[in-house]
Amino acid sequence: MQTYFRILLLLIMIAVDSHAQNEQAPLLDLGDSAPALRVSAWLKGQPIPQFEKGKVYVVEFWATWCKPCIAAMPHLSFLAAEYKDKVSIIGIDIYEKKTTSIKKIKAFVDSMGLRMDYIIAKEDSNYMESGWMDSSGERGIPKTFVINADGKLAWIGHPKMGLAEVLPKIINNYWDISKELSQRNADRHLAKLDDSLSYELIRFQGNPLKPNDFGKPDSTLVVISEVVAKEPKLKYAIAVAAYTFSSLLLTNPHKAYEYGKELLSKAKNDDPPYHLIWGNISYYEDKLSLPQEIYQLGIEAYLARIQAYPETVDPKFYHELAGYYWRLSQKSKAILTEEKAITALKSEKFYLQKNLTAFKQRLRQYRKDYLQKKGSVIDKKD
Repeated sequence: MQTYFRILLLLIMIAVDSHAQNEQAPLLDLGDSAPALRVSAWLKGQPIPQFEKGKVYVVEFWATWCKPCIAAMPHLSFLAAEYKDKVSIIGIDIYEKKTTSIKKIKAFVDSMGLRMDYIIAKEDSNYMESGWMDSSGERGIPKTFVINADGKLAWIGHPKMGLAEVLPKIINNYWDISKELSQRNADRHLAKLDDSLSYELIRFQGNPLKPNDFGKPDSTLVVISEVVAKEPKLKYAIAVAAYTFSSLLLTNPHKAYEYGKELLSKAKNDDPPYHLIWGNISYYEDKLSLPQEIYQLGIEAYLARIQAYPETVDPKFYHELAGYYWRLSQKSKAILTEEKAITALKSEKFYLQKNLTAFKQRLRQYRKDYLQKKGSVIDKKD
């Protein structure tokens, strides 16, 4: 085992020392000239056939089925109004289902009204996907590309995470593309290290199909500790965080709580790791005797997620959150939160009847138990 650790550490150290030489750069990156716009139809606003020097553009990729995209549209509309004489914001529809016609896309755009108050177009073939998203190594939407007055890519990111801060710097020409590129390359390299390490750590994981087979969490933590000592920035990387929190739940729940608190406050990525907290709690809550502070951590993770992205809250978030409140004897909060779960589920255009039945059954159980114990049990923290 010690030989394995030494080999793994050597590989990490080599990668850290030589990543600039060995990593393959994307075909499209910051500082490069922006690719052309290629659209099949302009659906809203004044068409922009090509980028003009001296003007700043924001190209936003979205789809009608993408809830985070929809959640970002009012924010983009606000920026479009704030910088209407300085920036053109263009929303390009991509990744649509083959069954979604241009008529349906136009109807969606019209239905959004002032919540989507900027230039909108539909991509032509898959050029915008391949020439912009794939070439830059980007995958998920919403995704924002900012083109500066020189026609260069100046920033790539999430429309609600950084765009408002970056845009005035680009407009006023004091945005440092080379510095941003350096940070982007560092983040990309760290993600590759994190991904590579996850393949090594999986060998210590238990078989989920075998009851009480939790693998070798101590070995997992030893490897992570040795690697993070050499590259501290990996401590809160997504895969390392998942393995760390899971292994600590199995070996030292209080340290898991402390690490989880750090993770929620220090991790930096487009999709904060709330799910690592509640996902592990949900997996182990019927397998282990978890302390109350772990469920409190789960509550904090759900509340942070709901507050950060209120437009894209899954009704199941409230359902699980209610369960955590109930486990902590915060029974009134559990009942109110389960009611929110039912309301949120009913507000969706399509939902499974079995989910509604399960939510209602859980609510009846909470109410019945609460009324039975109300006279003799203290309702903690309500």
